[in-house]
Amino acid sequence: MLELVSGWLELHSALLISSEPIPRLVGARVLEALADTPVVLIHGPRQSGKTTLARMVGEPRGFRYLSFDDDAALQAAHEDPVGFVADLPERVILDEVQRVPRLFTSLKATVDRERVPGRFILTGSANVLLVPRLSDSLAGRMGILRLHPFSQCELVGTEPAFLGALFAGQFPTGVVERLGAGLAERIVAGGYPAALARPSPGRRRAWYRDYIDAEIQRDVRDLSRIRSLESLPRLLALASSHTAQLLNLSELAGSLQFSRQTIHDHIALLEGVFLVQRLPPWHANRVSRLVKRPKLHMGDTGVACALLGIEAAELQRERGALGPLLETFVLQELQRQASGLEEPLTFFHYRDREGYDVDVVVERGFGSVAGVEVKAAASVSDRDFRGLRRLRQAAGDRFAHGVVLYDGTATIPFGEKLHAVPIRALWETP
Repeated sequence: MLELVSGWLELHSALLISSEPIPRLVGARVLEALADTPVVLIHGPRQSGKTTLARMVGEPRGFRYLSFDDDAALQAAHEDPVGFVADLPERVILDEVQRVPRLFTSLKATVDRERVPGRFILTGSANVLLVPRLSDSLAGRMGILRLHPFSQCELVGTEPAFLGALFAGQFPTGVVERLGAGLAERIVAGGYPAALARPSPGRRRAWYRDYIDAEIQRDVRDLSRIRSLESLPRLLALASSHTAQLLNLSELAGSLQFSRQTIHDHIALLEGVFLVQRLPPWHANRVSRLVKRPKLHMGDTGVACALLGIEAAELQRERGALGPLLETFVLQELQRQASGLEEPLTFFHYRDREGYDVDVVVERGFGSVAGVEVKAAASVSDRDFRGLRRLRQAAGDRFAHGVVLYDGTATIPFGEKLHAVPIRALWETP
């Protein structure tokens, strides 16, 4: 098994340092947006591949490239945003545009004078949806697409079929090989292209640590007036140990000796640069006994494991750490696959005051609800479906299907609209 794991890592290191970029699931949606929208923003964490994707899509179509990581371009745009935009080429990629928030008003004026589809491709390492002054200035003129780090589907080159199968309830009975130690390797490796290109686990951990330092010193500082950022790495490390848990601001504040408001503000700041996320609770109007707190998840398990200083072999042994990190890993994979779908999906967790919970609830429009429970063990029992049955009851006719993902070998039906499914089915088509 160790030889298989090593081979998987070596294969993807070789792919990522090759000259041919790995196709991204969201690429087709970028092209669709360019056909009818003046401005297309690709946002996501720094080093997730936004620049590569923008240039891969744009440059063959005549887009010129300009980055605001270039100090001269940054200063020129700050000092005269109107003149800067006026002098831009007919089609242009503006990289790391969150560094020049004043530019959005000038872009709006240019788009309003001549509403031509596919005029600007923007990339940003801050979540524009959490910075109202940026998103509001181009409302109705800008398509916003999220680029995540690599999904497992992208890494192995398979079509993302799991979410479609989930809502259709199409899980044929069958047997596959158990992932075992390979699952821990995938969790620890994470999804950032530059980290996965490193030849050894130690070098990947070093990249992730350097990445966190750079993020806090650059993108976080751009978004915040906080003068002292020394507390943020400690908060991130603490968040890594609390991933997939209900967000408890008082507990985090007590551990770091900060106020609840300070922790709240810092979490929002880290969420703004995609390092953490808050997963909201799912509820229906007729359900009144739900816990209303969000769950806290790290944005990438590779970052989390590097901050915790945990290697794959240790993670495989430490079942208490494996369970929450696996839950975050599954959530990330589902969200990354969903980013390439035309129909938007919304993600939640479910928990009521009687202790019934479901790790991930996926909602499609206002019509369908599906549940995903995550289990690190190699076996599954009827008891593991308690939360899904409660969700099925709460959702009523809206409930499409529920699965328990586990590190086993067999796909097995467990009653009406319920299946146990091996975790590898997330990215492997049957």
